Amino acid sequence: MTVLDWLLDSDPSIRWQALRDLVDAPAEVVAAERARVATEGWGARLLALQGEDGQWEGGALFPARSSDSSDGGESSEGQPWTATAYSLVALRDFGVDPQCDQARRAVALVRDHCRWEHAGQPFFTGEVEPCINGMVVALGAYFDQDVDGVVARLLGEQLDDGGWNCEVENGSVRSSFHTTIRVLEGLLAHERATGGSAESIAARRRGEEYLLERKLFRRKSTGEVVDSAWLQFSFPTRWHYDVLRALEYFRVAGDLPDRRLDEAIHLLRSKQQPDGTWLLENTHPGKVHFALEEGDGRPSRWNTLRALRVLSWYGRHGAGEPGGIRTHDTRIKSPLL
Repeated sequence: MTVLDWLLDSDPSIRWQALRDLVDAPAEVVAAERARVATEGWGARLLALQGEDGQWEGGALFPARSSDSSDGGESSEGQPWTATAYSLVALRDFGVDPQCDQARRAVALVRDHCRWEHAGQPFFTGEVEPCINGMVVALGAYFDQDVDGVVARLLGEQLDDGGWNCEVENGSVRSSFHTTIRVLEGLLAHERATGGSAESIAARRRGEEYLLERKLFRRKSTGEVVDSAWLQFSFPTRWHYDVLRALEYFRVAGDLPDRRLDEAIHLLRSKQQPDGTWLLENTHPGKVHFALEEGDGRPSRWNTLRALRVLSWYGRHGAGEPGGIRTHDTRIKSPLL
């Protein structure tokens, strides 16, 4: 079994993305597999957990009530990831077709009934923190909701160094990698959905420069690694920054790779295992609806898919070492089967 076979022998949410990003399968084959996300596997399971009130576990960012739906392997410590916002993020990660009946119905219920805990704001009008609002913009753009007002707010909150920080209200004048990547993901998704504006495109470019000046993980002032946790790859990423998440952003943006990504790409390549996979390394603790992987230190289909498509994008443009992808000539060792 090759790495590609291993990825295809999985949930529809992984299969359709592997077919699109690694196999270059015909569009109709990709669409047929993607359609299964809403009716089979993780996507269907998550959609079925939406409450009659239109929310997951009765809340926007945090559950309003206890639930016995968690059978996942993550620790009960940490933030719960089972309320509406992160459930929608999961559906987006799965790639559920936003135009399918199941997704449209689910999102309409969220739009009409879900309110943020901060001050009761409707879900798609956003909250006050840019880290949350970056997520709202990404979700709104994906699920065809009007988030123009949230985008305008984010543009007004960009800091002098080019990034964003949720701690501005507490006096911070320096950007946060965590907040900046979420805002960038939102602005890029909105730009793809609407065409964006000259102002939003310029703001996104300044935000990209904030990350590139730091080679995605180093202090601009000293060159030291900002946080060693960012060198470990997580999925789901939640609100946390890491190098693979940043590389995925630049892949989706689709520009020619900047040479300042080279060190991050070298790190990514160095983490490929002898069997061709990448591991799950840093699961963010908290209650989950159900587990997607077998735990830290084990081969991760999600991280392998994400790493391979980053390297495909990077190699396609002739950047760095040629290829770097061992999908077809590497066999999964028996412990993974």
